[in-house]
Amino acid sequence: MSVFAGSVIAVVALIHVYILVLEMFLWDKPSGRRAFGLKEDFARSTKVLAANQGLYNGFLAAGLVWSLWLGVAGIHVALFFLSCVLVAGIYGAVTASRKILYIQAIPAAIGIVALIAG
Repeated sequence: MSVFAGSVIAVVALIHVYILVLEMFLWDKPSGRRAFGLKEDFARSTKVLAANQGLYNGFLAAGLVWSLWLGVAGIHVALFFLSCVLVAGIYGAVTASRKILYIQAIPAAIGIVALIAG
């Protein structure tokens, strides 16, 4: 695994830890509402659903960190979790916000290309 690929994987993992924090702990707080463009009443009524979604983002981050920990032996693990992020990012961009394409899908795609090329 190249240094570049490992760096991209680490960035994607950190993005998902940040999303976990936003969705699990800050969803109904001003910073969380601002990040997702939510009204206070909607954020309050969907807090439990967002926390569940945040937990899934944490699992994606954990898988990516695990792939880094495995080193060269973790390339297939990284490809699996980056693919999950890519699919989730594309789905989110189509169904929720185009911004998700840039925050999740494109970094994951760059990581996949870096792993395959490298």
